Amino acid sequence: MHESSGHEVYMRLALDNAKAMKGQTSPNPMVGSVIVNEGRIVGVGAHLKPGEPHAEIHALRMAGDAAKGATIYVTLEPCSHHGRTGPCAEAIIQAGIKKVVVAALDPNPLVAGRGIEIIQNSGVEVVQGIFAEEATKLNEVFNKYIVTKRPFVTLKSAITLDGKIATRESSSRWITSEKAREDVHALRNESAAILVGVSTIIHDDSQPTTRLLEGRHPLRIVLDSKLLIPEQARVITDGEAPTWVFTGNSPDEEKQTRLEKLGIKVFRTKTDQVNLEEVLDVLGAHEISSLLIEGGGQVNASFVEQGLANKLVLYVAPKVVGGKDAPTFLEGLEVGLMSEAIDLHDISISQLGVDFKIEGYFKAQYEN
Repeated sequence: MHESSGHEVYMRLALDNAKAMKGQTSPNPMVGSVIVNEGRIVGVGAHLKPGEPHAEIHALRMAGDAAKGATIYVTLEPCSHHGRTGPCAEAIIQAGIKKVVVAALDPNPLVAGRGIEIIQNSGVEVVQGIFAEEATKLNEVFNKYIVTKRPFVTLKSAITLDGKIATRESSSRWITSEKAREDVHALRNESAAILVGVSTIIHDDSQPTTRLLEGRHPLRIVLDSKLLIPEQARVITDGEAPTWVFTGNSPDEEKQTRLEKLGIKVFRTKTDQVNLEEVLDVLGAHEISSLLIEGGGQVNASFVEQGLANKLVLYVAPKVVGGKDAPTFLEGLEVGLMSEAIDLHDISISQLGVDFKIEGYFKAQYEN
């Protein structure tokens, strides 16, 4: 077997190990590792959750003495700093590893090439770039968060072929098929937080939770500039997951007190209307690395207009509603010239039952 082909085989296994942890490592990256000695896999590992040993450490512990003289494959550059766990670069050197194969560099300013530098300076051979693009995309959430200290923002919506999210009489259940809705719950399961506008709570009494066996419920975020949220709303009373409400600078203080007594965190932004950048800053400060927007057209448009959305996920049903009064998934976003339209990049399309799932990235993927 050609050496590069062998690298790809083992790195693919490491990537699969990393992907299996999707949704449970936040705010840390997903990382997988494989150790090979004389053509035999002697250690495998993945980072399981924050505070747990990194993937390389799990693999090294499994390999034991067989790590000496072996090659380690790791999907992300080994760390070089003391965080919640010790530096993996030093552990690799101490184990007697002779070659390190790395997929992607770590954008974390505390690492940023230093892990590889430490390993190379010890005389250990380093091979870089095996499945680099795939490994980088796997950790798009971490890459955005670690650089900007703001969550990676995914805007999700279910629409008809003519872009409607409901009829003119606000009927929206169900636009898409059960298979597409199951995929939405998987998306929620991978997200640290879900954001909705207060109008969605008032009109639908929505309960943005994950309905998967063994699924986890993300933090619920409600944008509510005037603090209009009903105190009997399910996001207030169900106890399924924490709920945070972001309001403007002059809410009803008595109502805020009542909500806080019910266990709801209320955050005031500095402006009358909720400031979205402040919201993202607060979430980032609380180590919320990914945010799923499930808002109406106005909320969606606000994130897009301000350049704060990183990714778009659209579930498109093969049906039409028609009419100028039926709401669309982007309300208020008005582009005068087609040349000024917002382009999406790196598009992928898949089919879920009768529906289609379209994914794409806004230009400022890792900005804001």
